[in-house]
Amino acid sequence: MPNLRSFLPVLAIAAAFALPVAAEDTAKPETVVATVNGQNITIGHMIVAFASLPEQYQQYPTEILFQGILDQLVQQSALAQNFDGDLPARVTLSLENERRSLIAGEEIETVTAGALTEDAFRAAYDAKYAAGTAGEEYNASHILVETEEEARTIIADLAGGADFAETAKEKSTGPSGASGGELGWFGTGQMVPEFEQAVIALEPGAVSEPVKTQFGWHVIKLNDRRAVEAPALEEVRRELALEIQRTTVEAHIANLVAKATIDRKDVSEIPTDIIRNLDLLGN
Repeated sequence: MPNLRSFLPVLAIAAAFALPVAAEDTAKPETVVATVNGQNITIGHMIVAFASLPEQYQQYPTEILFQGILDQLVQQSALAQNFDGDLPARVTLSLENERRSLIAGEEIETVTAGALTEDAFRAAYDAKYAAGTAGEEYNASHILVETEEEARTIIADLAGGADFAETAKEKSTGPSGASGGELGWFGTGQMVPEFEQAVIALEPGAVSEPVKTQFGWHVIKLNDRRAVEAPALEEVRRELALEIQRTTVEAHIANLVAKATIDRKDVSEIPTDIIRNLDLLGN
């Protein structure tokens, strides 16, 4: 059921015409569009209200949304002004959390605002692609079986001269078996960790010991490996921007936490599922 405290039905309804407020070229965030018992509602309030709408509602034409948002703010103001009593704990705590979150977000915006300099991009690029490459990629084949014993028997057969591709076609239970176990070229992060680590440890032409993954037991042959040419800086600028911002924020947070006076209480006796119990806050 929708939470009527935070979402009034008027916003989900059909079209209404916007009030004749100031034209767009003169309207500003502080432009007043309504007053409720002397309390102003501004364009700024409407902009923030729109930004907080679920995405599906933001797709509605603004001719519909404008009046709906304004009506909602008017109704919320009237309701809030009429409330006579102590705020429930859940409301007070929600307001505190929301304020904390919003201000923290502004601090992050401030910290990252000057982080994306050309020097920062060049340093991040050089750190990641110092060797002129983007790491290695591998060409491997494998034979997948159910047990370690089967895998060891296959390794012995291969050591005795059995053909890897023909053995894969005959005995592999994996989908690549039909093509001789060939997996083609792949880079790091594309295979499960156990498989990837075994591949990286091999020299071209070598066959692994049995390797266990969630799929079963593998016998892996590394066919070849090659360096991947580093991309141009412009090709990875967006990726680098995210990395620069992330590392900048992480370093800033770590520094603030290290300098802060923080007194963490012993919570070992507090049951962790208490965070699910909204009833503790009362009505």
